[in-house]
Amino acid sequence: MIKISPSILTADFTVLNRTLDMLEDCGADMLHIDVMDGLFVPNISIGLPVLESINKTYKTVLDVHLMIDRPHRYIEQFAAAGADIISFHYEAGSDIGETIDFIRSCGAKPALAIKPATAANVVFDYLDRLDMVLVMSVEPGFGGQSYMPVAEGKISAIRAEAERRGIDIDIEVDGGIDKTTCEYVKAAGANVLVAGSAILKSDDPKSLMEHMRRECR
Repeated sequence: MIKISPSILTADFTVLNRTLDMLEDCGADMLHIDVMDGLFVPNISIGLPVLESINKTYKTVLDVHLMIDRPHRYIEQFAAAGADIISFHYEAGSDIGETIDFIRSCGAKPALAIKPATAANVVFDYLDRLDMVLVMSVEPGFGGQSYMPVAEGKISAIRAEAERRGIDIDIEVDGGIDKTTCEYVKAAGANVLVAGSAILKSDDPKSLMEHMRRECR
């Protein structure tokens, strides 16, 4: 089943509640919340107070993407703030296995993210301990970037390895996903689509999300 996880990174934060109301009304399966620290990526975004506020008001699954250095230091706080899924980067400097276990012990679902230059096979040893793998189809750090087709081969490799081992796992793709590129990543094996600019700048976000589900089924 295709799940849509709209990113709020490019939202107008002066009217964030309107954006969140709209996304919930349009049937978003998750809300993708990008957390950046200015160290792991050259940008700074939202953090714990915003996540806590969203969690108090909205019931949609909170899909939190940590683009931060040594993310193990903040897992407990993000889980307590309401994160349902916590994605952390393979490249971010935390022990992978320990961080996966820590996320689960805090009551959230663990997900492992990889950058465009990182090989797919680095996640293979952890597939049976993860709920999701996040494949970046842009360089992490900024919204509105163009889709990088290199993601498709990695998605296919991860899906093939999961199926070979009988592992039921979500594969999420983030970066440049729109009404066209969604077809490519679904064909490769992704089932969770992060779309930010495409949805938030659309004249009809609900129809776009329905299109992504329908055309990518």
